[in-house]
Amino acid sequence: MKDETWTAETETQVSQSGKLAEVLLVTEKMLLLARDGLWDEVTALESNRQALLAECFSSPIEGKNTELFSEALAAMLNMNEELIASLEDAKKQVAIRRTDQKHAIRSVGYYLDVEDNH
Repeated sequence: MKDETWTAETETQVSQSGKLAEVLLVTEKMLLLARDGLWDEVTALESNRQALLAECFSSPIEGKNTELFSEALAAMLNMNEELIASLEDAKKQVAIRRTDQKHAIRSVGYYLDVEDNH
């Protein structure tokens, strides 16, 4: 039996806090996956995270929870910045590999031209 002070509003607050905690856990998992270069999995989790965020903020935050939510959102934003930095690094690595491949293709083409001329 629930305590008399337990209300639908309390239920919403607990649910909202729980969803925010889930968002933080998903964001942390995304960051770990990004560090391992598993971008397809990061992308899949992002849509899940967006849905959780929408549910989390579907109702107003109680005044007594604003500090908790502010701290949690600051942590999530920090992890987002790390995710973006990982993404930028991955994009640079792809660009470097693409440039290396172009050089290799040119070298092979040159080699084949030399072989044909001899």
